Amino acid sequence: MKTVLITGCSSGFGLETASFFLAQDWKVVATMRAPRQDLFPPSQNLKIVALDVTSPESIDAALDAAGPVGVLVNNAGIGWLNAVEGTSMETARDLFETNTLGTIAMMQAVLPQMRERQEGVIVNVTSSVTLKPLPLLSVYTASKAAVNAFTESAALELEPFNVRVRIVLPGRAPQTRFSDTARSRFQKQGGFPEAYSSVVAGVFASWDNQSESALTQPGDVAEAVWRAATDPSSPLRIPAGADAEALSG
Repeated sequence: MKTVLITGCSSGFGLETASFFLAQDWKVVATMRAPRQDLFPPSQNLKIVALDVTSPESIDAALDAAGPVGVLVNNAGIGWLNAVEGTSMETARDLFETNTLGTIAMMQAVLPQMRERQEGVIVNVTSSVTLKPLPLLSVYTASKAAVNAFTESAALELEPFNVRVRIVLPGRAPQTRFSDTARSRFQKQGGFPEAYSSVVAGVFASWDNQSESALTQPGDVAEAVWRAATDPSSPLRIPAGADAEALSG
């Protein structure tokens, strides 16, 4: 029975993906910054482990607790919505520390065991916003586009060791906590610069006009991650959700 380690399982895509793999009788290591036992039904195939992907000590402890990992799903991330001018350098660094460098750190941590076994899969969850320039998402997009770029190169490096690397690109999923977290972050930092009020109004209006059927559901992402993990013939980039598929088309 293979083991999958998934980061960012406290809600949204990570929670749904962990539940999906459990339903397929995989061993699942569900990681999150503040572990909660009430998120999943009891299962002998489940480990809930504390993990902060920005902390080397936390990564080492999580991997010690996990044991051998057959599939790594880098899902942990933080959101952000603001103009470049409204984004502090502290926020920009936070985004890259978690979304970009945290993903690299997790890959570096699991690759030695996968390379030695000559087997393994790494799935990096980024975003469909990297497929089209969008206002107010510049810094967030940059942190995710960087993951796309290094994943593509890593896939070539790791092919001789039979380690597959894939990218899953979810669309917009307003029903998850991800958007709420992003909004609370920029509100704490003063909101949008006044000069960009018309840009902001246009973005929110476009979202209001987007039909529910054109959005991404957490289950779409779980299924895309499953495909990436289990189908050797899957493409390097896998869109997840109706809007993501439309952008990738």
